[in-house]
Amino acid sequence: MVATSQVIDIPEEEIEITAIRAQGAGGQNVNKVATAVHLRFDIRASSLSSECKARLLATRDRRITKDGILIIKAQQFRSLEKNRAAALDRLHSLICSAMVTRKKRKATRPSRGAQQRRLDSKTRRGRLKELRSRIDRGPATD
Repeated sequence: MVATSQVIDIPEEEIEITAIRAQGAGGQNVNKVATAVHLRFDIRASSLSSECKARLLATRDRRITKDGILIIKAQQFRSLEKNRAAALDRLHSLICSAMVTRKKRKATRPSRGAQQRRLDSKTRRGRLKELRSRIDRGPATD
């Protein structure tokens, strides 16, 4: 059982973890040992609540496929155990962030005084720029 929070527990049977070879630099070790981890989690077939599933599927995360499978690749560390723990931690944080209810935005309007101050500053700025322009002299009188 993987505990994601006080409310959500995910059975280990629902999480498929595969060891793969890591990419990048690392010498011979990278070519011989499979230390990176692919974590696959089927959101639709999981034991999560329907609300949690809907929120996870609604997130626009590139790690979630069209079929509703979450794929996390962890290859930061040189040991399999640390990469496995990192992948499970990412799964935990993704589920917890999906369960947070966002506060609804309340539409606001600027006050009448704020609108008036804005218009006054625009007028002042326009006058200042007007003073910088060329002065047109009328017809010459002798």
